[in-house]
Formats: sequence, structure tokens, C-alpha cells
Amino acid sequence: MELTGLTRAAAAATVTPPAPRRGWGELRFAPLLPGERHGRRKVVVAAISEEVPRLAASPSSGIKGGGAGERRPAPEKVALRAALTVRRKQKEDIKEAVAGHLDALWDMVGRNVVLELISTKIHPRTKKPMQSGRVSIKDWCQKRGAKGDHVVYTAEFTVDADFGEPGAIAVANRHNREFFLESIVVEGGGLPCGPVHFACNSWVQSTRELPTKRVFFSNKPYLPSETPPGLRELREKELKDLRGDGTGVRKLSDRIYDYATYNDLGNPDKGKEFIRPILGGEKIPYPRRCRTGRPPTDTNMLAESRVEKPHPIYVPRDEAFEELKQGAFSSGRLRAVLHTLIPSLIASISAETHNFQGFHHIDNLYKEGLRLKLGLQEHLFQKIPLVQKIQESSEGMLRYDTPSILSKDKFAWLRDDEFARQAVAGINPVNIERLQVFPPVSKLDPAIYGPPESSITETHIAGHLNGLTVQQAMDEAKLFIVDYHDAYLPFLDRINAIDGRKAYATRTIFFLTEAGTLKPIAIELSLPRAKPGEPRPSKVLTPPYDATSNWLWMLAKAHVSSNDAGVHQLVNHWLRTHATMEPFILAAHRHMSAMHPIFKLLHPHMRYTLEINALARQSLINADGVIESCFTPGPVSGEISAAYYRNHWRGVAVEDATQPHGVRLLIEDYPYANDGLLLWSAIRSWVESYVQLYYPDAGTVQCDLELQGWYHESIHVGHGDLRHAPWWPPLSTPADLASILTTLVWLASAQHAALNFGQYPLGGYVPNRPPLMRRLLPDLERDAAEYAAFLADPHRFFLNAMPGVLEATKFMAVVDTLSTHSPDEEYLGEGRDEGGVPWTADEAAVAAHGMFAADVRRAEETIERRNADHGRKNRCGAGVLPYELLAPSSPPGVTCRGVPNSISI
Repeated sequence: MELTGLTRAAAAATVTPPAPRRGWGELRFAPLLPGERHGRRKVVVAAISEEVPRLAASPSSGIKGGGAGERRPAPEKVALRAALTVRRKQKEDIKEAVAGHLDALWDMVGRNVVLELISTKIHPRTKKPMQSGRVSIKDWCQKRGAKGDHVVYTAEFTVDADFGEPGAIAVANRHNREFFLESIVVEGGGLPCGPVHFACNSWVQSTRELPTKRVFFSNKPYLPSETPPGLRELREKELKDLRGDGTGVRKLSDRIYDYATYNDLGNPDKGKEFIRPILGGEKIPYPRRCRTGRPPTDTNMLAESRVEKPHPIYVPRDEAFEELKQGAFSSGRLRAVLHTLIPSLIASISAETHNFQGFHHIDNLYKEGLRLKLGLQEHLFQKIPLVQKIQESSEGMLRYDTPSILSKDKFAWLRDDEFARQAVAGINPVNIERLQVFPPVSKLDPAIYGPPESSITETHIAGHLNGLTVQQAMDEAKLFIVDYHDAYLPFLDRINAIDGRKAYATRTIFFLTEAGTLKPIAIELSLPRAKPGEPRPSKVLTPPYDATSNWLWMLAKAHVSSNDAGVHQLVNHWLRTHATMEPFILAAHRHMSAMHPIFKLLHPHMRYTLEINALARQSLINADGVIESCFTPGPVSGEISAAYYRNHWRGVAVEDATQPHGVRLLIEDYPYANDGLLLWSAIRSWVESYVQLYYPDAGTVQCDLELQGWYHESIHVGHGDLRHAPWWPPLSTPADLASILTTLVWLASAQHAALNFGQYPLGGYVPNRPPLMRRLLPDLERDAAEYAAFLADPHRFFLNAMPGVLEATKFMAVVDTLSTHSPDEEYLGEGRDEGGVPWTADEAAVAAHGMFAADVRRAEETIERRNADHGRKNRCGAGVLPYELLAPSSPPGVTCRGVPNSISI
């Protein structure tokens, strides 16, 4: 029963209301909340006369006093006011508009939004949390037609003077549809601490959908052991609700976080070609993803049935994209449809246009657009009314933006120095390593894959070492390698059996010049041996010396880039950021209260990740999805990703306490690492200062059950297949905690940004970085006719080895969308206030974040100076692109810069 008026004595009364009489205000009954018993109902009082204190003190009133017949004065009261900020949808469909009007009607007859304050204190007699009466929002109906994105509603409470500080607020939504509650501020002269802020940012479901009330905690952080008595039970209950019981099919309105394997990438019911192995488990170790509870497929009880687009896939309700983000993503998908649909139709009409006929045809994608690039006649388009309509209404959407890689020097991609520069300043700058053993050695089983030693010999590279021997060059840290041999070789037989796919397992050796730049000096292209005991087919190519060797060298570099594109997308981007973070996010919601200071630290770095990962399972990494159809590995993509799960990037840095960030880069002009260290250092300083505020010693870390539960479950369940790996760091000291959190914040922000937002600007020109190859190098002994065709027209052979028109334009459309910043992006170091409410009530934490923001701004200024430094040849020079992927700020759109807080695309 709900009370709108307001004395504690009247609130406690549970009486059968008398007939109206002079001296009483209006009495009315509110509809029952879920769980209320029929029979006697509490009275909703809109106005109370001077007779109420007498009622409260009367032995017959039903209000408990101090003893039988004892009369006690009514406790002193204070008035509190709550202001709720609700974010409105910018666009409503007809169904939502009708539901909104119905809610307004319901509100007028008493089915409204009900609030209840919960104190940090417990009642001395009942030992239960002190609570206000239930109060309804009164102006919901009147503000239905108000303009603006936000609406502020108010509610008035009267509580005992000893109520204390409100630590939580319960919200019951008795309307028919959900609403997005951004924040609540409770004010009043009786509050000992001043205004109390609640950063909600959550969808509040109708009690018809979820019968329980929603509870929001104030922005004051509490370690579990410091939780005020009035909030302890609520804290535990909220976490229990978020964990669920591990059963049932999840509804879109649920807020339950749980784990499952990647058993929904294939669709065996659709046919054998859509069967994919389950990623996760003893056989194929892999991180866990968010459980949806969907039923199994008809043909495989271990595979989960799929939800195909445009139907939404489950993520906990508050993890779904907000409207601005959803709009930007939908717009991107629309563009992808337009870019992909038309090539599909064109390809089905004219087989002659399947391949690019020349480099000028690729250039026309950015100039005249899709319609003109293939030279199609008008009558072909007239046969496709949809295409003609799209052309007329969306002319600009048919033309691809010119990628940044072409903006300063359209022929730069042909040069060896640019090929090498992209290994340290490109889309995937994390796989180059110092070469310490020559020749390079495979770790694969020699009984299956042959001798482990590389076919590259000293003879191949001796002439490219500036007079050094190979050993001298290694000792002086002049030789580096990008090695994809072991990643691809076990899968090549299956890849090369796919129509239109051809790949090698590649190794590329680079020499560090006196100018501080790299140059490629050898490329090894390996294939599996046909039978055990036979030699492994392997080619070694070195920098060209004539026309024929130049074209072969170009094809070899293209195969290296194709290998690199696959590892970038499947391993470094998807696995090591998206998939690795998901278990830590699930465990954080399951084990750390919103009041927990570490949850508050991590919260902005978890935004939207579960949603974008769910969309990836639906459309990107699924069987016959974008990744399989656009990248060399095709149907074995998931298995390559899983095979990499055990491995770690070793890097090209050594510890050096004399250096500003504690490490010395072996390649001094390494834009990704140079700028990455700036942000890593800023993140580490921020996290360390924040951790020190709450964990003064090891004991506080070890005794924090929520924190330990989060980390233990992240490793033993979320990454359970590798839970016994020796490299998991312990969590025993404040330093351990700061190190773990620094890594997670880095992965979610800077690491993901460096790997994601350059995909179209740096990879949108397919010849520079083909995502797949369709031909092996021509070989006179293997196919004399093909070799003759190559000699006769190497230009055509090269283009025909590239992705065709359909694959290229589909790939370009998708990476264009993936490289886009949405308008509501939240960037590293920006203000943390949530809906106008401070993210924490801890002023020391706010000050520490202010210092972090200043560090991030200084890092951006340093990056800007570096990009203008002509001594840094990998980021400044004639036709050289500046390296801005780790510059923290960015406007919306495809900018090739900007470091969002979280993995949100």
C-alpha cells in the first residue's frame, strides 16, 4: 500500500479506513503491488489534518507505541524531495506511442511509478532497513507531452528525523512499458550529508514483466565489509538476482549474467556446410560468452539454436545499445546493405564483372561510385527497380569514401618501406618480434608437419644486412620477424580446398636500418607436405631485381598481408579484446555490487561490449558470416582463433628502469608502442592511485569476498579451459590488483582502439591489404600454362589473385561500419559523470580521475608533436600518414583516431 502524504505515524497505520468525515483529507486506495495481500490495505493519504497525530497516538489506531496504553509523542518529521531524470526515446513507433498514452491513462487511475527510500540504517527494534512510505510520482501524466530528450519528475517524502542517509531507492514501474531511468537526486534539509545522488542509467521494467522492484544504490562506494547495515541484505540480493539460477530461456527484458560456450556459431539444421565446432571446453579451449538459454538445434543437441537478424539476440537489458548508438549502428548496417546488395545483384547478372578489370576500376569505387565502376549499361539497372530506386534516393551512399591510405600518396602501398612501416604503424602492429634464432624454428609436431627449421638461409639475406653477419644483426637487435607459419600451416589443406581461396603459411624477416625504419629482406611461403616423409613445399623470396621478380615479390607481400589480416581480425582484435574481456564483464556484474569501488572503476570500460559481441556471433564470426566470407581462413576461422588462445605476444621491448615508462623499445620509432606506452602509463598511474584509496594493504584485498569472487570466477569459469595456466597473475596485494585492472582497462580502451578504428582508413584499399587471396604464386613446374599467363599479363594475374568485386565491396562496407565512432562515444579521460550525477561520492577518487584526464590530454599533445617530428620517419614524411589511432579524442564517424573507454564496435 502506498502513501502520498506524509507522517510516519500515518504511514505505519494499517486500518480499514473509516467513512469520510469532517477534518480528514481525501482518502483513496492504490492498486495492489505484486506481493501485497488482499484484505486490509494501507491508506494513501493526499492530505492529513490535525487529527492525524491523535490517530497515530491512539491505542486503537493500530499503530504500535512503546507499550500497552502508553501514549508517546509522534516522532519529528523531515521532508525529502526526489527528482528523477527519465530519458525519452527520440523516436517511437505506433505501438510505443499507443502504449505511452495508455500509461498516461493508467497513471491517472493509480497504476503509477512508486518509489521507496531505504536508509543506510536499520530500525533498532525490527533490525530491518529503515524505509520511507511508498510514494507515487504525481506529474507523469501531465509531463507526457513535454518537449526535450529528458523529463524530470518529482516525488515528495516525509520521514522520521532519525531516518539517516538514504542509501538505496526502490522503484516499482506499474505502467505497461519500460522506461529509462537516468538518475535520481534526493534532497532535503534533514539529510546529514547533503543531496544524495543515484546514477541509475537503467531500464526499469513494468511489474507485469518483472514483478520485483528495482533497487538503485547511491553513488557512495562501499567495500563489502564497510556496507552500512541497512544495505547489506539488499546488496546480496541484487547480486543473487543478477546471477540467476542458470536455467531457462532468457527474455530480452532480463538482467541476468551467466556463461555459455560458443556453441551458436554454426547452424547444423541448415546443412552440413554450416556445422561448426563448439569453441570452449577441453577439446577446443576458448573464453565463455553470455548465456542466452536458447534451445538446442534439431540435429545437434549440443549446438544452440540461432537467432538470425533482424531479430535481436539476448544480452542483459542494460547492456543493449542506447538509442544514439543503435541509430548509428543501424545506419552503418543500412550502408552495408546498399554496398553489398548491389554488387550481389550485379555479379549475378554479369559474370564478366566478377573480377576487377584494372586498378582504375578499384579507384572508381571512391570516385564515380558503384554504378559507374563496372561500366554497366543503363538498361541493366532498369531491370532492377530496387537498385534504380536506391540510386535515385541514395546517390551518395553508393560511393565509398577514399581510405586514408590513399590520401597522401596513392602509390605508397607498392613500396617495401611502406609494407614494413605498416608492421609498426598499421592496423595490426602487435605481431612483429625480435628474431633471436636463425633460421626460425616451428613449434609444430615435426612428425606431422616436417622439419621445424625455416627454409630461409643466410645466403638469402646476407646481402641485405649492411655488412653484418646474421649473428651480428641478431645480437644488435637488427632483425625482426612476423611469423604466421604455425598459425596457418595446420589449416592450409582445408583452406586451399575452398573454391576461390588460396593461402600460404608465411614468415617475413625485416632489417632495422640506420635510419630507424624497417625493410623486408625475405618472405617464406610454405605449404603442407602432401605425404609424410616428403619435403615441405616452401618458397623463399627476396627483394626484386627485375620485372618478373618484382611481380612475384608483390604477390608474396599480398599473401603476407592476407595472413596478417586474418590473424588481426580473428586473434588480436576479436579474441584478445572482445572475447577475452567478456568473462571479466560477466563476472563483474555477478560478483561485484554497483556500490563496489572496483565496479565503479571498471563500469565505463564494460559499456556495450556484451551487445557488440552478441551481434558479432549473429553476423560476423558465425558460419558463412562476414569474417568467413571475407577473410582467407573461411570456415576454419574459429579454429584458428582458438588455436591462438594459448599464445601470447612477446613484444619488442625490454625492461629498463632508466626509461620513462620502465621499458626500452628495440625499435625506437615504433608509433603504436611509443603512443601505447603513454596511455599505458596514464592508465597505470590512475588505477594505482584509485586502488590505494580503498586497499591500504594485502589484507584488505584478500578479505574482499566480492573482489576475490570476481577474479576467481573470471579465471576458473570465464576462462576455465586455461584456468591452470601458470601465467595468470595472483590477486593478493594492492599491486596485484592495480596490475590486473590496468591490463583490463588497457585492453578495453587503447588496445582495442589501435586494432579497430583503422580498419577502413588503412585497409579499405584492398590491394594494399587483401583480406583473402584467390591464387598461389605462379609456378612453372606446377602449371606451365598459368605461368605463361602470368608472364603475358602480370597486372591481370595480380588483380585476379585479389578478392573479386563482390568480396571486396562487401569487406569494405563492413570495415567501414566497424571503423565508425558513434555520436554517444565516451572517450578515455573524459568526464565520468553519469546523467549529470557524479559517478562517485568519493572526492578523492574524483580528484584522482581529474589527474588521469590531465595525463591523457598531455598524451594527446605529445602524439600531435610526434606526428610533426621529421625525425620519426614512420609517422612523418613525404606521403607518410601520421599515426593517430591512439590519439584519445575524436569526432563521430570514420576518423582513424580516438580511444573509447570500451569495446563498443
